This record gives sequence, C-alpha cells and structure tokens, in this order.
Amino acid sequence: MQYYYGNQMPLRVLDEAEFWKHQEEEHTVVIRELVGNLEQKYVKALMEWEKEFAKAHHRVIRYIETVNRSKGQVSQALYQDIMQLISFCLQQSEQFINFCRTIMEESEPISANPTAKVVLNHIIVESEYFIGVAQTILYQQ
Repeated sequence: MQYYYGNQMPLRVLDEAEFWKHQEEEHTVVIRELVGNLEQKYVKALMEWEKEFAKAHHRVIRYIETVNRSKGQVSQALYQDIMQLISFCLQQSEQFINFCRTIMEESEPISANPTAKVVLNHIIVESEYFIGVAQTILYQQ
C-alpha cells in the first residue's frame, strides 16, 4: 500500500479492507472445494466464516460510499468509525488465521493432502498481509 494518499487515506485503507475481506470470503470456498472430504464441522465453520466475511465486506463498502459522498471532508467521528471497522477487520483476520491453523493441525483430510496444506499456508500469508496493512494504519492515528 502506498502512503501518499493524504486526505484520501481513509478511502485507501477501506479499499484494502474491501479487497481483503472479499478475498477471505472466497478463501472459505477454495478450502471447501479443495478438500472435498473435509469433516462436516469444518465445512459448517467455513460456511459461517464465509457469511461473516461477506457481512464485513458489505460494511466496508457502505463506509466507502459514505467517504465518497463526503467529497474529502471526513469528520473526526467518521474517521474514528472507520478505524474501529478496520480494527474489527484486523481481529477477524487474526481469528480466521487461527481457525486455518487449527484445521491444518486437526483435520485428517487436510493433513493427508499436501496441496491443501500449501493452499492454507498461502491463505494465512494473505490474511497476515492485510493485518500488516491494517496495523500500519491503526498505529499511525
């Protein structure tokens, strides 16, 4: 992420969150499709994660629309709400990473599938990237 956006920074961080929440939503589908014999409890959990990522994604989109309508005049209250949303998104990604690590350790079909392990590790790295971006923004306030 580039840091020369000036007063467009709230929009830029929302843009990142919008992209990564959508990615994480898709990652839940990738895992389910890749591991066809995944235990039902993990399939159900991934379907819940998909719903939660979709909700976060839609919340981010609503804030993007609000910032766009503000024509660059982001109030302190709106800025704080955006930072709280980014903090929520960061925590959600951390929890998803923990979930991915858990299923890598506990799921028999995943432990027997080297490709699934590689994909899950890649998914974790991508969520960690978003966390790094979000932390950078949150710690700059």
